[in-house]
Amino acid sequence: METPTAMSAGVILTFFGGALLLWCASELRLRHHLRRHGVSVAARVVADADPFGEPYGDPYGELDSSPLLSFSTLPSVGLAGGLPGEAARSESVLARPRGITALRRPAQLSPGTIVQVSYDARRPSRVVLAQGETAPALLGDVFWALLGTSALAGGLSLLSSLLTA
Repeated sequence: METPTAMSAGVILTFFGGALLLWCASELRLRHHLRRHGVSVAARVVADADPFGEPYGDPYGELDSSPLLSFSTLPSVGLAGGLPGEAARSESVLARPRGITALRRPAQLSPGTIVQVSYDARRPSRVVLAQGETAPALLGDVFWALLGTSALAGGLSLLSSLLTA
């Protein structure tokens, strides 16, 4: 491989692999934090629809592999935008859980089912499924980490071959 091509390919692969590994680590940390310290509530899986109210040709509302969840936040003290100690009102939230990367939606997440979720009290749109609600996302996490590691290793090997030549 010629020097300019190897240099640009090495830089691109190194940047891509490093960014992917950083994203994987931050996503895993966020999901772990939400499961341990988040507010646990029950949520209903709702069918997806387009902004104009028509289904996407998907009569069961399962077009996206990540389910759309509807839940009400619990009133919390001290997090309201008003005076200190003032109780915040509960609000209704529509959000998709983090960490769903499957190609097909699991059968237990069909529209209308109730699932346990944990959400961030400060940002209710940050939500994860409870540990027992879906199969572990370990395979997806391993895939993305392996892809990032191999891209980073390929980029660094290209750059090191240029430096030693």
